[in-house]
Amino acid sequence: MILYSPINGEVLTDIFKYMPRHCFLMTQLGGEISPRTIEIRNSLSEELKKYKIELIDANAQTTGGDFLDKIWKQILGVPIGIAILTREMSQTTVANIYYELGLFDSLGKETIVIKTEDFDIPSDSIRTEYIKYNYIFNEKLREFINNVFERKVHYTDMADILSNDPILSFDYIRRAYLISGEQSLKNKAEDIFKSNKNSFNDHDAKFARGFLISK
Repeated sequence: MILYSPINGEVLTDIFKYMPRHCFLMTQLGGEISPRTIEIRNSLSEELKKYKIELIDANAQTTGGDFLDKIWKQILGVPIGIAILTREMSQTTVANIYYELGLFDSLGKETIVIKTEDFDIPSDSIRTEYIKYNYIFNEKLREFINNVFERKVHYTDMADILSNDPILSFDYIRRAYLISGEQSLKNKAEDIFKSNKNSFNDHDAKFARGFLISK
């Protein structure tokens, strides 16, 4: 798995923290946050708790380093990204949120946009699926989360189908593990790695070991 840093365009060599059953929230964090944004965030957090999914944002960690680098590594470490968009947000905030959504999508993560009824989706993103914050919000959010867990089953099946390609098989198991947090999946990934060490180059082996030792 070769990853190129959005900071300098170089190949990522750092080990980052994996956070299974975590959702990264993309929304306004500073300044005067609207009551609607706070309400949506609270509703989202309460619903995710039912699935034992923890909601985090860019302020969840203090690293003392580059802020964008921190966000990118948090995105790498989680399975799900959810954006909240309201009409009260500035264009700068909205642009930042769409940038982070782009990072998620480029990495094949599970994403969804939650928006207020009066927020207009930009034309370039009109195909992006979103959930309106209205009377069926909880129902639609549950549909999304259930679909994410169905993806976990798909990734596990793909790992078995692609057993002749151990690096790809390992990566599918890694994605399934991030969604479910099931230790049995990490054990399966370890078996794949130990049985096929010669198939992993030094770079892939480093990331495989980083995943296997993560807590």
